[in-house]
Amino acid sequence: MFRFSIILLLITQLAIGSFAQQPASAGKKSGNPIFPGWYADPEGVLFKKQYWIYPTYSAPYEKQVFFDAFSSPDLVTWTKHPRILDSTAVKWAKKAMWAPAIVEKGGKYFLFFGANDIHDDKKEVGGIGVAVADNPAGPFRDYLGKPLVGQIHNGAQPIDQFAFKDKDGQYYLLYGGWGHCNIARLKNDFTGFLPFADGTMFREITPKGYVEGPTMFVRKGKYYFMWSEGGWTGPDYSVAYAVADSPFGPFERVGKILQQDPKVATGAGHHSVIQVPGKDEWYIVYHRRPLTETDGNHRETCIDKMYFDSDGKIKPVKITVEGVEARLLK
Repeated sequence: MFRFSIILLLITQLAIGSFAQQPASAGKKSGNPIFPGWYADPEGVLFKKQYWIYPTYSAPYEKQVFFDAFSSPDLVTWTKHPRILDSTAVKWAKKAMWAPAIVEKGGKYFLFFGANDIHDDKKEVGGIGVAVADNPAGPFRDYLGKPLVGQIHNGAQPIDQFAFKDKDGQYYLLYGGWGHCNIARLKNDFTGFLPFADGTMFREITPKGYVEGPTMFVRKGKYYFMWSEGGWTGPDYSVAYAVADSPFGPFERVGKILQQDPKVATGAGHHSVIQVPGKDEWYIVYHRRPLTETDGNHRETCIDKMYFDSDGKIKPVKITVEGVEARLLK
């Protein structure tokens, strides 16, 4: 009996030790939305072995004058970093601060954002700006004192920017609303743009069906260009994509991979993509509208897994209420 008790005690201690070594979030799921509040246009990125999301504060244009950020070690537990940038630090931005995109370069964090919802570049000040900070949680300050893109080129409204680093280290800015998308070569210090071989600064790469919200990533040597379609206030808002051998295309639309599920939510769109470093493991971060809401600004940020088939095509994403399982970064 004594020997049996000793063995039972050892087994119990081993079990407890094994359990204690598991992360606190093991087995948990993020749930959707992943954090409370009305937030849209989420930019998902990895910094210092943490997941970060930089969304639009979803409210009437006149109230969209700041950005919050959110960080997580595991996609389940999120910490809010309030007002990492607001219009008091960007004197030319008055309203409609939208769709942040962020990169780290040289120990600095560069946040690209749209402001003022300009429609006439000859009469209005606004467009795409840049802010900089020493920390991904800010505080960010205006980098240029003026818009980086303050005019309308190739019919593209200067909104919905995405900063893309190519395989050779060159950074590009993709952006555009009104059904037009431009790509431009960023200078090394992000203060402006470098001309292409033909002397132009802004090259249009608009695929069929494009409306807004571009993003790009590379997988197995192929360039995946993704965008949003439909109307951002409607149930038809969705995400489609194309694949090419170059960031300049030509991009032929493959199909739609993210859209509403009338049983879950509507208006699923304006997304970003996160890849687990060194793994063929992908997440799509996006916004959607709860079934109970009709206000166009009542959008929430969600996350689900994104998969590819054997031909490299993106499988249609199943939007869920459960979200994703906890995933620590090593």
